Amino acid sequence: MDYELISHTSLFQGCSLAETEKLLHGLKTFTKKYKKGAPVYLAGTSVTDVGIVLYGTVQIENNDLWGNKNSHPTRNSSSRKFEFETYFKNMYNCVPGEPMMVDVIAMEEAEILFLNVPELFRLSASGKGEYSHLIHNMAIISARKNLLLSRRILHTSSKKIRDRLLSYLSYQAGLQKSRYIDIPLNRQQLADYLSLDRSALSKELGKMKKEGLLDYHKNSFVLKDIE
Repeated sequence: MDYELISHTSLFQGCSLAETEKLLHGLKTFTKKYKKGAPVYLAGTSVTDVGIVLYGTVQIENNDLWGNKNSHPTRNSSSRKFEFETYFKNMYNCVPGEPMMVDVIAMEEAEILFLNVPELFRLSASGKGEYSHLIHNMAIISARKNLLLSRRILHTSSKKIRDRLLSYLSYQAGLQKSRYIDIPLNRQQLADYLSLDRSALSKELGKMKKEGLLDYHKNSFVLKDIE
């Protein structure tokens, strides 16, 4: 098992290599390999585990009654300085019996390490303080995800494409403290994030550029003053 990789994930933030190995040995963990297209979890399943993607890609999919799909890929990629989403979980594993509302599918051959959340809570409650650190990290991760969700709701609250773009780009400008910004999303990812059709988004960006509101090249944007 790649303890070094695991020690750099958000869940094990602050743990040394030796501490990570010790913690994993104390938990009810197991690894499982998946072929491309294989389901990791299906909607309706009750889960109690946190998953860490050791290699490969999984995708979280939300499929509605009419067959529409909203997806979010989760990839292990060492080229991103371990700031990747090697870890996926939902609060379902903290609520006994609560079924998942999404599918988790392997998009390519993958191996996943699973950690049992009830066992983590039991060990922490039994006085093994080192496991409380993982619960602390879980709380931080969940809080960050809630903030991301709240932020996305704010950016997509308007029905107008332009207003959604302005909200997101303004946030990025404030975050980067500059009108010259690089966003972390390509066009399709930006469209998905803002719940927009990609062609409609590109058309609106073209209009905004023509009107002098902004300029852009790929993921780089210049936000201009309105005269």
